[in-house]
Amino acid sequence: MVAYPWLASAVTRSPILIAAAGFASRLPWLIFTLHAGVITDRFDRRKLIMGMDFIRGVLTVFVGIVVFMKRDSLPKLNELSKISNMHTQMDIYLVLLFTAFLFGLAEVLRDNSAQTMMPSVVDKENLEKANSRMWSAESLTNSFIGPPLGSLLIGIAVFLPFFFDAASFFICVALVSTLVGNFRPVEKTVPTEKINFRAEIKAGFAWLWAHPLLRPMAIILGCMNGLGTMVGATYILFAQEVLHTSVFVFAILGAAGAIGGTIGGIFAPRVSAKLGSGPSLWLALAAAPIGNLIIGLTSSWQVVWIVMAFETFVAILWNTITVSLRQSIIPGHLLGRVNSVYRFFAWGSIPIGMVAGGGLVWLMMHFLSRESALRAPYLCSALLGLILWFFAAPRLTTVRIEAARG
Repeated sequence: MVAYPWLASAVTRSPILIAAAGFASRLPWLIFTLHAGVITDRFDRRKLIMGMDFIRGVLTVFVGIVVFMKRDSLPKLNELSKISNMHTQMDIYLVLLFTAFLFGLAEVLRDNSAQTMMPSVVDKENLEKANSRMWSAESLTNSFIGPPLGSLLIGIAVFLPFFFDAASFFICVALVSTLVGNFRPVEKTVPTEKINFRAEIKAGFAWLWAHPLLRPMAIILGCMNGLGTMVGATYILFAQEVLHTSVFVFAILGAAGAIGGTIGGIFAPRVSAKLGSGPSLWLALAAAPIGNLIIGLTSSWQVVWIVMAFETFVAILWNTITVSLRQSIIPGHLLGRVNSVYRFFAWGSIPIGMVAGGGLVWLMMHFLSRESALRAPYLCSALLGLILWFFAAPRLTTVRIEAARG
């Protein structure tokens, strides 16, 4: 979360190329998600997780070796906030672009397998609690431990975080291998039968599209994620040139997500029970545009920290309700495929948002100052997010959610 964006910004200062790297990592959510769902419904989900984490570990070692070999050609990281234009190092950039795409492919299959495996681990009535605790732990390590460690390591040597990251993937493979139980999907097909991807994707798509709640929920989340990545596409440039962050301060900003996510993981089930599922989702819908408006108008990283902490809190609240709902109502033999179709709509918009965000900054730079151009995605996202809230909130009610749970 620290090393990759800072490395990319040390290789190029172009908003388009920065966004393209993010686009490459998210494109698999658009082109591979549906196929990943079919695979998840055919094979042992534990083994799929192990295989994808091993591949990601190997890829990270490769990136680390490339960065080590090219370390002397990179500018000093804490000077990047003063650099707005420099020659792009295309050899390193192309490595980042290619590996980002492969990372994305592995992530799609790994994450879909992990979500569909959860009902094999805990009982139906404990899904919300289990998911919220898992995301609390993930937020703690991903955002609170990882970024400060990453900033410390990258301050010593630009290549060090990549080798530590690779080691974490291999450790994950070893840990997941210790899980005991049956993690194969409920078979309704002959295991050795040739996979008909088109027919099996169609079955998952038909089930989701016929559902009166999950269909609009997937489309709404897709719009939210598209708007979210529109601002995230050039976030590293915004942090460096508008907020004037160092590597360490950037890591502190990452810790905001950890605190918000950890609190969200602990209290999300209680908030959902207190407010109701519908109002909890409305809160998450409203938080993003209001937060983007505040960020787009400020130059204080402390203000951004507070906003990001709250946005992460409500994001965990949204995930706790919606993921647990999907896990509890989708038939087991279709869980991988329906979940992948849902995520196709919900996550397939992310690469589109990346392109839109980078393109908007590039376009605005022809008419406005570079700083104003970097603020533009936040203000645009805030306006579109409020429009989304107006149309989406009436479709997400507690009554409809409880009716879907049966």
